[in-house]
Amino acid sequence: MARIAGEMNGIIELNERNAKNLSGIARVIAAVAEGDLFQTMDLELDGRPLDGQFLRTARTVNAMVQQLRSFTLEVTRVAEEVGTEGKLGGQAHVRGAAGVWKDLTDNVNLMAANLTAQVRNIADVTTAVAKGDLSKKITVDVRGEILELKDTINTMVDQLNGFASEVTRVAREVGTEGKLGGQAQVRGIGGVWKDLTESVNFMASNLTAQVRNIAEVTTAVQKGDLSKKITVEVQGEILELKKTIN
Repeated sequence: MARIAGEMNGIIELNERNAKNLSGIARVIAAVAEGDLFQTMDLELDGRPLDGQFLRTARTVNAMVQQLRSFTLEVTRVAEEVGTEGKLGGQAHVRGAAGVWKDLTDNVNLMAANLTAQVRNIADVTTAVAKGDLSKKITVDVRGEILELKDTINTMVDQLNGFASEVTRVAREVGTEGKLGGQAQVRGIGGVWKDLTESVNFMASNLTAQVRNIAEVTTAVQKGDLSKKITVEVQGEILELKKTIN
């Protein structure tokens, strides 16, 4: 009877240990389900170390929690660096990640790498424009709204190139080469760029009219024809010259 009683007590004790082990597993899994990744299973029970399948299960559960915690911390770090702090180039590093966790980590890193490349390319081009270098364009492969931004910036660079080239051409022709009558032709511009182009063209047109009128009168005088006078509307020093000639 004593032996049977001892065996029964052993069975009862084993069942109690099993129940406590299952309770520990349930506690950790419930914590994970609620987003608490800081709960782990004890590797001892009632002062005695776990062994066998329960030890392997406890270690597996703890490894799972550690893996999830590492994944969460790394993804959060990268998201904060890139999305909030503006620190580009960050990558999540999760040791031992496999399966869906590796896929998720890879996707987060791909997103961060793409965003880094896009922002740096945009910054490179806009910085070049600010420094007067209109030779650069956005070349990074993008989609969606970033593609729209890419197209907008590249169009802006094209328009600025056209504006700068045309204004430079007219200024050189009129101011340096003495070719009058030139006008800047810049397609698709609006706003201040259209205003600036029109101002340059107005200046070139006025200068052309003034110089040609003065040339006409002085040529007539040279030929002995004193019937002509400068009639073009002028101001400032050109007005003084007009009065002097007239």
